Amino acid sequence: MHKKASMPTLKDQAIKLALENNWEEAILVNKEILEAVPKDIDTLNRLAFAFMQSGKFSDAKNTYSSIIEMDSTNPIATKNLRKLTTLSQQKNGASTMSHLNHMDNVFIQEAGKTKTVELTNIADKRTLMTLQYGDEVQLIIKRSKIFAITTDKTFIGMLPDSIGIRLISFVKGGNEYQACIKSVDDKSVTVFIKETKRAKRFSNQSSFS
Repeated sequence: MHKKASMPTLKDQAIKLALENNWEEAILVNKEILEAVPKDIDTLNRLAFAFMQSGKFSDAKNTYSSIIEMDSTNPIATKNLRKLTTLSQQKNGASTMSHLNHMDNVFIQEAGKTKTVELTNIADKRTLMTLQYGDEVQLIIKRSKIFAITTDKTFIGMLPDSIGIRLISFVKGGNEYQACIKSVDDKSVTVFIKETKRAKRFSNQSSFS
């Protein structure tokens, strides 16, 4: 099906399938890449995550474990192996899938209340490698700008001024927002921002146009 595609094209396709939550097809494409490059860690991470999202937890753990054997400090594999260990302690697979599928529900679009934003002044490649789809992002105000940081306070990037300045006034007025990683690679980070509380003073004002 994909035999005529070049390697860069296959990798782009694998990323696109993941962003579309087409996990079964993503598994097939990543496996095809690995036939040519068996030890490609980025591809193995994508494959393991696709396994995890489609409920194939044993395959996911085995794949992440193989990554750790090649790169003992790989941040993505380390983090997700820890997550899988926690999930495996739950009583049944249904609750595990419910936990994983919760991420998809976070990205439901609501007019005026949600926006997908590409960050500016992003962090270095090594930091970006630790991020992935669905990770929580904290938004903090510094020097009249909004910084995006991880839950452990690592800098990711900044909101563009056109959005940041607007949100600062809303935040200072009592609005609250939730943000998650929508997509990430070694050159860009996109976050999904959702208004979770609207102050009475802004009852007739939308957070986003």
